[in-house]
Amino acid sequence: MSRRASVTRTSRETEIRVRLNLDGKGAASVRTGLPFLDHMLTLLGTHGLLDLSVRAAGDLEVDSHHTNEDVGLVVGQALSRALRGGRGIRRFGWAYVPMEEALARAVVDISGRPKLVLRDHRRPRTRLQGSGTRYQWDDLEHWLESFARSAKLTVHVDVFAGSDFHHTCEAVFKAVARALAQAVQRDPRVKGVPSSKGRIL
Repeated sequence: MSRRASVTRTSRETEIRVRLNLDGKGAASVRTGLPFLDHMLTLLGTHGLLDLSVRAAGDLEVDSHHTNEDVGLVVGQALSRALRGGRGIRRFGWAYVPMEEALARAVVDISGRPKLVLRDHRRPRTRLQGSGTRYQWDDLEHWLESFARSAKLTVHVDVFAGSDFHHTCEAVFKAVARALAQAVQRDPRVKGVPSSKGRIL
């Protein structure tokens, strides 16, 4: 069964088109009007082995909020549709990823229960600010929250180290990508839906 989805979302604020193939090779083509988000979503596709195409046009003259949020929602919706109810998948995934001085861990449950928990274990904690980009740490958190809600995932992200904004964001997105790659993987031993309830999505 093909695990692909195409989703379009149009509002007065944005127009988003996403194509996703869960059984891809990591081919990503992303144009959102937010270059830093493009970079992060390219990492998501590459390291998650997802074939991912994202096209977005939004009211960036206002700010980046609507585009950032709506792209998260539509990518999450495409993931949920492509899973086809989650039959035969591993369901859980986790990964630690370093990026120079930064270290992040992501744990994912394709649970049908949307939840993002983002914890910062750095000591001392320093406020991460984007450098040379309109994208900020709050934008990253909001994108992940929108994505988890729409995809119906439970996602825990822990940041253990990182003083550079770019490196820390890369570690987070790569960890989420690797955790997703594991969670969506088919396991021939799993018959039907991997839940005692009989459904997850």
